[in-house]
Amino acid sequence: MELRLPDDVRLHVTVTGPVDAEVTVLLLHGWTLDGRSWHRQLADLRERFGDRVRVVAYDARGHGRSSCLALPDATLAQLGDDLAAVVDEFAPSGPVVLVGHSMGGMTVMEYAHRHPDRFAARTAGLVFVSTTAEGHTHTAYGLSPRITRLIRLAETTGAGVLARCGGWRPPHALLRALRPSIRWMLFGDRCDPADIRLVTSAVARATLRSIGGFRASIGAQHRLETLAALGGLPAAALVGDRDRLTPPPCAESIAAALPTAELTVCPGAGHMLMMERPDVVNAAVAGVVSRVLTGGRTAGKRVGTAG
Repeated sequence: MELRLPDDVRLHVTVTGPVDAEVTVLLLHGWTLDGRSWHRQLADLRERFGDRVRVVAYDARGHGRSSCLALPDATLAQLGDDLAAVVDEFAPSGPVVLVGHSMGGMTVMEYAHRHPDRFAARTAGLVFVSTTAEGHTHTAYGLSPRITRLIRLAETTGAGVLARCGGWRPPHALLRALRPSIRWMLFGDRCDPADIRLVTSAVARATLRSIGGFRASIGAQHRLETLAALGGLPAAALVGDRDRLTPPPCAESIAAALPTAELTVCPGAGHMLMMERPDVVNAAVAGVVSRVLTGGRTAGKRVGTAG
């Protein structure tokens, strides 16, 4: 399916389940990825809940099969507005559970910040996977402060160059050469070869304007106050203890701001939790969805680890 936005950007949207399902789950992918990163969660939701749940996954503007964007629109604020449009179009009624990975989680926060009334009226549950509400505050890549500063300088400079490259996409030969670096940056102790191929394929579909353009907004966003105002929604926050981009302090601060959030730290896992620990992520999403289906609230915080 396709959703044409007011600025003529076209979003590629995948929908399973009936429009009158009891709950709609929206899956939001991370920076440079696309909706395929959720394929294991989509399959699990269909198997667990059948037609009781509608599942919507879409490629963010400038990513995957969605169309390119103007450089000034490469912001989390714009992504928050896009999410509002997707909810209105594909989940016109009933409760919604928002599941965001990395940039997708930040998009959820921006939606809550920019559209608080609409968010409050529709959102019944939240799952944050390997994301942050504090920009690059905790991002150290698992390296020393000096090396981190050098990498961030190079990354910021490079992002500015890429942002001006328009709708071009990364050359496949370059991505093949960078595959070991992508594996190191995004995955933990173990990595299924099929997963690194999928991730590399997703990066190949993202426009250079998107890869570079969103970097500044992602690094600058701070939304802990927004999260603290969300009340008693059933929620979960998950992170891998080998995550080099959004390390455990990112999830810990989200869980502290959301008193009802269940925090799970996965030993040995990196940034791609939905691929590295699908059973853990599936269980967290299903747990929130089940509480929404039964009209329940989360009684209190639980903190744990999952292998």
